[in-house]
Amino acid sequence: MKNYDPITLGILWDRLISIANEIVLTLVRTSFSTIVRESYDLACVLFDAKGRALAQGTYGMPTFSGTAPQTMRYMLEKYPPESLKPGDVVITNDTWMGAGHLWDVNIMRPAFRNGKLVGFAFSITHLPDIGGRGYSAINGNIYEEGLQIPVMKLFREGEINEDLMGILRQNVRVSEMVIGDLMANVTATEVGCRKLVEFMDEYGIDDLQPLSDKIIGQSEAAMRHEISQIPDGVYTNELKLEGLEDEPISIACAITIKGDRFSVDFTGTGPTVEASMNVPLCYTRAMACYSAKCLLLPRMPNNEGSVTPIEVSAPKGCVLNAQPPAATGARHLVGHNVMPLMFGALANALPERVQAEPAFTNIMNFYGTKRDGSQFSTLYFSAGGLGALSGMDGNSTTPSPSNMRGIPTEVWETATNIWIEKRSLRPDSGGAGECRGGLGQITVLRNETGHPLTLLGVGRRDQFPARGLQGGSDGATRAFFINGQKVNPRRRYVLKPGDTLELHDAGGGGYGDPSKRAHALIQKDIDAGLLTAEGARAGYGIKVDDKGRIVTSRPG
Repeated sequence: MKNYDPITLGILWDRLISIANEIVLTLVRTSFSTIVRESYDLACVLFDAKGRALAQGTYGMPTFSGTAPQTMRYMLEKYPPESLKPGDVVITNDTWMGAGHLWDVNIMRPAFRNGKLVGFAFSITHLPDIGGRGYSAINGNIYEEGLQIPVMKLFREGEINEDLMGILRQNVRVSEMVIGDLMANVTATEVGCRKLVEFMDEYGIDDLQPLSDKIIGQSEAAMRHEISQIPDGVYTNELKLEGLEDEPISIACAITIKGDRFSVDFTGTGPTVEASMNVPLCYTRAMACYSAKCLLLPRMPNNEGSVTPIEVSAPKGCVLNAQPPAATGARHLVGHNVMPLMFGALANALPERVQAEPAFTNIMNFYGTKRDGSQFSTLYFSAGGLGALSGMDGNSTTPSPSNMRGIPTEVWETATNIWIEKRSLRPDSGGAGECRGGLGQITVLRNETGHPLTLLGVGRRDQFPARGLQGGSDGATRAFFINGQKVNPRRRYVLKPGDTLELHDAGGGGYGDPSKRAHALIQKDIDAGLLTAEGARAGYGIKVDDKGRIVTSRPG
């Protein structure tokens, strides 16, 4: 292994991350859909010639970055490195080999320098459509969900696979947008490969492996050191989650710490369900690795080494290790809960690092016809509040654990003809605590397309709130209303022209005893409209006068 000094290593590492960021920017600037262009539902990763994740774009979905290394291994099993040629592009949306559901397309391109394969550029995005019944929580098996693309070549030595493109066009809604996003992935990986070769030329690097070994090895050593600081033992937790209707889903974990080894076992988790809320193990593993890294090594850039010490297992057939042909389209409804599940397990071992439960992001799939007669299919994201931490209030309306961005109102209305009548913070929604949970938001949308509008809800936190931690209170639950009538956020609805959809997003859990929150902070929340007089009384046991000023202390 070449002995890179710390300064040189830091410079080269940052340059690799900047290349991954250029892949992201290319993808965003060439994409057709608001899902990628505005919401950044994507990830871009550089791999070395051995197929190890080396650097990822700063903006990217943690679950995608977590599944990409496994997808790369499957791709290289089908197409060994020595069989790949310049201009080859490999594709799959396989649920169990890819990112956990059919809407996420994985694109890989090999990079060649002087005829030698030196690495790979990899991108993942959520497509606007993949056929079937649509992106939702209600599908009963994978065959209802859409088109499955096995690991295969989309381009062979620069020549496009027209047969595959024809099948795609024939099977998806808004085919122009879907193909446009697909080609954006292809373009982005081409830029990534070119920039990687230019980087090697600039620094006179003939073989990337010594640098890759150093980066990955250093990251693994740092993670193992952090794990070794946790007291050895077995830490457990369990959660109840919303099912499709009234029957809840149970998930459980046991985290074993032994020296510098970190293993997560999800035994005790409930069985696969007859809805598209099942989670393939690839996605469960990605969420578990992300959760561990957030707790232990949040500031170090992510790569293969930072997750190597983490072992993940789950019984086959449980909802966190679903087997074919289970439906998995809405796998995030269960899979995202791996993070609060693991945080709760380690709450006593790492009390200064864990976070109260988040409200999560709400996702809705809309498809229909605009006033000009053109078709559209897209996602709308609205975020609840983050859970509070020791010494820090939770951020309001912030997505977690996925980090997609909100779509600007003007862009959304132009792209869909669905008007946004209101967006505001939801007072009292953040859980009370010494540190307050983040607030959710209230959003009102109106169907102004002039046509019936299909809504497929993929929401949660309507039955089980974001739980507080270390004595903090739970956040408010989420609620959905169509024309003023409360509805199930995981069902299919058709909105007539003029119908309204009102979303009350959930709040994050509070952290610490609410009686310890400083009056000055409570007053500040009241002044800012984040807390009402009733909320102050219910959450903190204090009275507020008609002018909004605190007038009595808590009882006792």
